[in-house]
Amino acid sequence: MSSNRRDFIRKAAPVAAVAAVPVVAGGQAMASDNDSQSKGKGHGRPPRKEVHYPGGGEPPENPLFSPIVTYGNMVFISGIGAHFEGDIRAHTDHVLNEIERYLESVGSSMEKVLKVNVYLNTLDDYAGMNEVFLGRWGKEPGVRTTIAAAAGIPGDSLVEIDCIAVI
Repeated sequence: MSSNRRDFIRKAAPVAAVAAVPVVAGGQAMASDNDSQSKGKGHGRPPRKEVHYPGGGEPPENPLFSPIVTYGNMVFISGIGAHFEGDIRAHTDHVLNEIERYLESVGSSMEKVLKVNVYLNTLDDYAGMNEVFLGRWGKEPGVRTTIAAAAGIPGDSLVEIDCIAVI
Protein backbone atom coordinates (compact mmCIF):
# COMPACT_ATOMS: atom_id res chain seq x y z
CA MET A 1 0.00 0.00 0.00
CA SER A 2 2.81 2.40 0.91
CA SER A 3 4.65 1.86 -2.39
CA ASN A 4 1.43 2.45 -4.36
CA ARG A 5 1.03 5.82 -2.64
CA ARG A 6 4.66 6.74 -3.42
CA ASP A 7 4.19 5.72 -7.08
CA PHE A 8 1.08 7.88 -7.29
CA ILE A 9 2.86 10.91 -5.79
CA ARG A 10 5.88 10.40 -8.06
CA LYS A 11 3.63 10.25 -11.16
CA ALA A 12 1.40 13.13 -10.01
CA ALA A 13 4.25 15.66 -9.65
CA PRO A 14 4.74 16.19 -13.43
CA VAL A 15 0.96 16.52 -13.89
CA ALA A 16 0.81 19.20 -11.19
CA ALA A 17 3.68 21.07 -12.85
CA VAL A 18 1.87 21.08 -16.21
CA ALA A 19 -1.32 22.30 -14.54
CA ALA A 20 0.57 25.30 -13.15
CA VAL A 21 1.61 26.51 -16.64
CA PRO A 22 -0.48 29.52 -17.81
CA VAL A 23 -3.42 28.58 -20.02
CA VAL A 24 -2.75 29.27 -23.68
CA ALA A 25 -5.58 30.21 -26.04
CA GLY A 26 -4.92 30.64 -29.75
CA GLY A 27 -1.15 30.53 -29.27
CA GLN A 28 -1.05 33.37 -26.72
CA ALA A 29 -1.18 33.30 -22.95
CA MET A 30 -4.47 34.63 -21.61
CA ALA A 31 -4.35 38.28 -20.52
CA SER A 32 -4.37 39.12 -16.84
CA ASP A 33 -6.78 41.68 -15.36
CA ASN A 34 -4.04 44.29 -15.58
CA ASP A 35 -3.41 43.50 -19.26
CA SER A 36 -7.08 43.78 -20.18
CA GLN A 37 -7.35 46.95 -18.12
CA SER A 38 -4.42 48.54 -19.94
CA LYS A 39 -6.36 48.67 -23.21
CA GLY A 40 -7.29 52.32 -23.01
CA LYS A 41 -8.08 52.46 -19.30
CA GLY A 42 -4.72 53.12 -17.64
CA HIS A 43 -1.64 50.94 -17.83
CA GLY A 44 -1.11 48.62 -14.89
CA ARG A 45 -4.02 49.93 -12.82
CA PRO A 46 -6.19 47.26 -11.25
CA PRO A 47 -9.73 46.92 -12.62
CA ARG A 48 -12.42 48.90 -10.88
CA LYS A 49 -16.18 48.77 -10.69
CA GLU A 50 -17.96 51.31 -12.90
CA VAL A 51 -21.72 51.80 -12.84
CA HIS A 52 -23.38 52.91 -16.10
CA TYR A 53 -26.88 54.29 -16.50
CA PRO A 54 -28.87 54.13 -19.76
CA GLY A 55 -28.94 57.61 -21.26
CA GLY A 56 -25.90 58.63 -19.20
CA GLY A 57 -27.74 60.38 -16.36
CA GLU A 58 -27.53 59.20 -12.78
CA PRO A 59 -30.82 58.64 -10.93
CA PRO A 60 -31.89 61.43 -8.54
CA GLU A 61 -32.04 58.99 -5.60
CA ASN A 62 -29.94 56.03 -4.51
CA PRO A 63 -31.22 53.13 -6.68
CA LEU A 64 -31.98 49.60 -5.48
CA PHE A 65 -29.54 48.15 -8.03
CA SER A 66 -27.40 49.20 -10.96
CA PRO A 67 -28.56 48.43 -14.49
CA ILE A 68 -25.09 48.04 -16.04
CA VAL A 69 -21.81 47.45 -14.23
CA THR A 70 -18.40 46.97 -15.79
CA TYR A 71 -15.36 45.59 -14.02
CA GLY A 72 -12.24 45.52 -16.15
CA ASN A 73 -13.38 43.94 -19.41
CA MET A 74 -16.45 42.29 -17.86
CA VAL A 75 -20.01 43.60 -18.31
CA PHE A 76 -22.90 42.71 -16.00
CA ILE A 77 -26.44 43.56 -17.13
CA SER A 78 -29.14 43.35 -14.45
CA GLY A 79 -32.45 41.64 -15.09
CA ILE A 80 -34.57 43.41 -17.70
CA GLY A 81 -38.29 42.79 -18.02
CA ALA A 82 -41.05 44.01 -20.33
CA HIS A 83 -43.71 45.94 -18.47
CA PHE A 84 -46.47 46.34 -21.02
CA GLU A 85 -49.36 44.30 -22.41
CA GLY A 86 -48.20 41.64 -24.84
CA ASP A 87 -47.35 38.02 -25.38
CA ILE A 88 -44.09 36.21 -24.65
CA ARG A 89 -42.72 36.92 -28.13
CA ALA A 90 -43.24 40.69 -27.79
CA HIS A 91 -41.81 40.68 -24.25
CA THR A 92 -38.76 38.61 -25.24
CA ASP A 93 -38.06 40.80 -28.29
CA HIS A 94 -38.29 43.97 -26.16
CA VAL A 95 -35.96 42.58 -23.48
CA LEU A 96 -33.36 41.37 -26.01
CA ASN A 97 -33.41 44.76 -27.76
CA GLU A 98 -32.80 46.48 -24.41
CA ILE A 99 -29.95 44.09 -23.57
CA GLU A 100 -28.36 44.75 -26.95
CA ARG A 101 -28.66 48.52 -26.44
CA TYR A 102 -27.11 48.26 -22.94
CA LEU A 103 -24.22 46.11 -24.17
CA GLU A 104 -23.46 48.44 -27.07
CA SER A 105 -23.53 51.46 -24.74
CA VAL A 106 -20.41 50.09 -22.98
CA GLY A 107 -18.62 48.76 -26.06
CA SER A 108 -19.82 45.16 -26.05
CA SER A 109 -22.29 43.18 -28.16
CA MET A 110 -24.65 40.22 -28.12
CA GLU A 111 -21.87 38.07 -29.63
CA LYS A 112 -19.66 38.75 -26.59
CA VAL A 113 -22.18 37.46 -24.05
CA LEU A 114 -20.83 34.59 -21.95
CA LYS A 115 -23.78 33.78 -19.65
CA VAL A 116 -27.52 34.41 -19.83
CA ASN A 117 -30.18 33.78 -17.19
CA VAL A 118 -33.80 33.66 -18.37
CA TYR A 119 -36.64 33.86 -15.85
CA LEU A 120 -40.08 33.00 -17.21
CA ASN A 121 -43.40 33.72 -15.56
CA THR A 122 -44.49 30.23 -16.65
CA LEU A 123 -42.75 27.36 -18.44
CA ASP A 124 -45.70 27.38 -20.88
CA ASP A 125 -43.87 30.31 -22.55
CA TYR A 126 -40.62 28.38 -23.06
CA ALA A 127 -41.17 27.58 -26.76
CA GLY A 128 -42.33 31.12 -27.62
CA MET A 129 -39.35 32.67 -25.83
CA ASN A 130 -36.99 30.31 -27.67
CA GLU A 131 -38.45 31.33 -31.05
CA VAL A 132 -37.39 34.94 -30.46
CA PHE A 133 -34.19 34.07 -28.53
CA LEU A 134 -32.72 31.83 -31.25
CA GLY A 135 -30.06 33.54 -33.34
CA ARG A 136 -29.94 36.78 -31.34
CA TRP A 137 -26.53 35.95 -29.83
CA GLY A 138 -24.54 35.18 -32.98
CA LYS A 139 -23.27 31.82 -34.22
CA GLU A 140 -21.72 30.88 -30.85
CA PRO A 141 -24.11 31.91 -28.07
CA GLY A 142 -23.04 31.89 -24.45
CA VAL A 143 -24.30 29.44 -21.87
CA ARG A 144 -27.88 29.82 -20.65
CA THR A 145 -30.02 28.87 -17.68
CA THR A 146 -33.81 29.10 -17.93
CA ILE A 147 -36.23 28.77 -15.04
CA ALA A 148 -39.83 29.62 -14.25
CA ALA A 149 -39.97 31.96 -11.27
CA ALA A 150 -42.18 30.38 -8.60
CA ALA A 151 -44.06 33.56 -7.67
CA GLY A 152 -43.87 35.18 -11.12
CA ILE A 153 -41.84 38.08 -12.47
CA PRO A 154 -42.18 41.47 -10.73
CA GLY A 155 -44.12 44.09 -12.69
CA ASP A 156 -46.23 41.58 -14.66
CA SER A 157 -43.47 40.89 -17.18
CA LEU A 158 -43.64 37.46 -18.80
CA VAL A 159 -39.84 37.23 -18.96
CA GLU A 160 -36.80 38.75 -17.30
CA ILE A 161 -33.27 38.27 -18.64
CA ASP A 162 -29.84 39.18 -17.24
CA CYS A 163 -26.40 38.48 -18.67
CA ILE A 164 -22.63 38.65 -18.30
CA ALA A 165 -20.44 39.66 -21.24
CA VAL A 166 -16.96 40.91 -22.11
CA ILE A 167 -15.98 44.13 -23.82
